[in-house]
Amino acid sequence: MKEIKSTVIGKLYQNEEFADWWESELIQIPFFGNTELKVTFLDFVPEDDQAYLLEADNAMKNFLLKNSDERFELSALVRQNCREFLEAIGYDEVDKPLWEIEHKDEIWTFVYPQEITLTRRHRRDEDIYLSIMCDCEWEQEHGLQLVFRQGKQLTRISAQDGWVTEADAYDKPDEKDELLHKFSA
Repeated sequence: MKEIKSTVIGKLYQNEEFADWWESELIQIPFFGNTELKVTFLDFVPEDDQAYLLEADNAMKNFLLKNSDERFELSALVRQNCREFLEAIGYDEVDKPLWEIEHKDEIWTFVYPQEITLTRRHRRDEDIYLSIMCDCEWEQEHGLQLVFRQGKQLTRISAQDGWVTEADAYDKPDEKDELLHKFSA
C-alpha cells in the first residue's frame, strides 16, 4: 500500500479503489470539539502536482486552528440552510424539533460530521478547498457540507453535491458567489 506523509496530519494511505485518493487515520478536529474524523486528499497524483501536498497541509493547518467558538459563528448560516430546506419540503411532524429551534447554536445538535476532504478546484482560482462532509437531520439524503477555501474561511454551505463553490455548481462568475466573493487571503 502506497503512502504519503503530511507534516500536519501524518501518513495518508492510497485508497485501493481510487488511486488519486489519500486517506488518513482518524484525527481530532477542534472545530467539532475534538471529534475524530478521517481526512482524505482527493484528486491528488503526487507526480503531477508537486504543490498539492504543501497547499493541502497549509489548509489543514489553518483549519485545525479553528475551534468550537468559530463553529458557533457559523450557526446562523447552518440554521438558514436547514430552514430553507424545511420550507422547500413543507411541514412534516417528524421535523418538529428542527422547526422549534429557539437559539441558532442548537442547530449543531442535528449535525453529525463524517469526514473531511481536500481537493483542488479545477477552474478559475485552482485553490485548495477543505470540505467537511456531515450527515444532518433535515437533509438525510444529501447531507450537509461546509467548504473552507484554504481551510481559512467558509466559502460554501450546501448539500453534498461534489462542488466546492456555488459559482461552479451554478456556472456563475466568482464575484456573484456571495461567500466565495467575501474570501480574503
